Amino acid sequence: HFGSRDFISSVESSSALCTLGHLLVKMKVKATVSSTARKARKAHFNAPSHLRQKIMSAGLSKELRTKYGVRSIPIRRDDEVTVVRGQFKEREGKVVQVYRKKWRIHIERVTRDKVN
Repeated sequence: HFGSRDFISSVESSSALCTLGHLLVKMKVKATVSSTARKARKAHFNAPSHLRQKIMSAGLSKELRTKYGVRSIPIRRDDEVTVVRGQFKEREGKVVQVYRKKWRIHIERVTRDKVN
């Protein structure tokens, strides 16, 4: 018979991982949320608009972090933003539109020219 103390060699409560002999088993953290990557991707890309608003958050500058005591907030129209990735890196502008359905944020003076 297999006693639970015989096979458990280590337990990390923060990441919810258990090492059982030679197997690495990921423990379920929350019963209502799947830990399967496939289902997580499906839930992310099929998320309704009110959840997309939360997902489409941006990190705050260091001054704003200390002022409001929070790391990131959802992006809204008329916010002042700085682009941190891509060809428009370090360009600043005002958010004109947050297009949640297409996961896009339109910023003043940050536009791509058509190829043809």
